[in-house]
Order: sequence, then structure tokens, then C-alpha cells
Amino acid sequence: MARIAKKPIELPQGVKVKVEGNKISVEGPKGSLNLELMPGVKVEVNDKTLLVTPVEGDNIDAKALSACHGLTHALVKNMILGVTTGFEKKLEIQGVGYRANLEKGKLNMSLGFSHPVVMELPKGVTVDIEKQTLLTVKGTDKYLVGEMAAKIRRVKPPEVYKGTGIRYFGEYVRKKVGKTGATGKAGGK
Repeated sequence: MARIAKKPIELPQGVKVKVEGNKISVEGPKGSLNLELMPGVKVEVNDKTLLVTPVEGDNIDAKALSACHGLTHALVKNMILGVTTGFEKKLEIQGVGYRANLEKGKLNMSLGFSHPVVMELPKGVTVDIEKQTLLTVKGTDKYLVGEMAAKIRRVKPPEVYKGTGIRYFGEYVRKKVGKTGATGKAGGK
């Protein structure tokens, strides 16, 4: 059984948790999130703590039950963190003339293509832009924030010869050495 999942999750002040059947909803100062629980796992809410426990039965073997138990614990803990503090991923754009801006709730990026790249932002995710080359993806759902940051990076990943493109803030990109010009005569004589 997962050792971390055996520990109760502390509920911060201002967070409300409702468990109805196999659904859990968490409400906090930054918003609300919902999750459908996996079979074989139940959630109990006490005064200031929340406990995720496995339920024997449902034709689930011990290894799968342990995995579901640990995953559910992590998901619920991330939901509580999301509605209290939120999550963010920072991206930086490197390249001459590369920049990004927000227009009517859409992310508009100029990345050296013949056309601007326009991306729709999902509900619950916001993008803050500093200096046109530093993006911060924010939201309450850890999965959505990470997925949106990955989609933005996937548009123009870092190029290994020049280092241009979109990368996570602080990400190190090893540059390759390019071809060098021939030092001898052309034709080999």
C-alpha cells in the first residue's frame, strides 16, 4: 500500500470539500475543482483533515489498488493546493523578432513562421505576459496548466543549433556544434 497516501491531508482554512458517492468537489478562494474517484478508493472528510482509504473488493488486485490509492491521494492534494495557491509554469521565448501578446483572450505569437500562431486558452487557465518574451501560465488545475504550457512549447521547441524557440524558464538546452566550412581546395586537388 502507498505510504504517502496513508497520511491525512490537512485542509487549509477557507477550503470546503464535498464527497457525494464517487465524486469529490473542492472549493477554495481561487475557485472550485471536481474529480470522479476511481473504483476501490473512498475519501473521508473529518474536521480539518481528509483521508483517502482503499476499499477491498471490486475485483481489483492489490498492486492496482495501491496505485489507485496513491494516485487519488496525489490528485486530491493537488486540487486543494490549486484552489488555495494555484499553479504556474513559466516559459521564455528566445529568438530575434519572436514575441507573444494577448488579444481578446487568445494567445497570439510571432515565432518566425509566415503567419502568427493563435492559441485558444482553456477555461480556468490564464497567461500573463511580461516583456513580450516571458509567459506565465496560471490556473487552479495542475494538469491543465502543465498541458497548456506543453502545447505552447510544442509550437516552436528549442532549436539545438541556435537555441531559438520556446523553452521552460530556466531550462538548459545543449547546443550542437554546426558544420564548419571546408579548409582545403574545392575538388580535392
